[in-house]
Amino acid sequence: QVQLVESGGGLVQPGGSLRLSCAASGSIFGINAMGWYRQAPGNQRELVALITSGGRTNYADSVKGRFTISRDNARNMVYLQMNSLKPEDTAVYYCNADVYNSRGRMDYWGKGTLVTVSS
Repeated sequence: QVQLVESGGGLVQPGGSLRLSCAASGSIFGINAMGWYRQAPGNQRELVALITSGGRTNYADSVKGRFTISRDNARNMVYLQMNSLKPEDTAVYYCNADVYNSRGRMDYWGKGTLVTVSS
């Protein structure tokens, strides 16, 4: 009933930038927090950044000062601007949304977009 679709991943050199986008669609009454998570090979999925419906943000220490999360509530979209990328940022990035609809309140995930930082 709810789909999250990420876009914007790709290959970038160290020090470069990428902007990820995530569009939520389907049966949506409203969205509470939206966030970006990432999972590198052999690692657990970890929180990268979170933004509430009111615009409050939270970042992993490893990305503070380099990444910026934002959202467009009218369009049910969330973005992640990633600057000064490092090889250790290489991972599959997943969008997450805390959605409420006719089924109640549920957590939804996108399928992920791969970000590779390499020279």
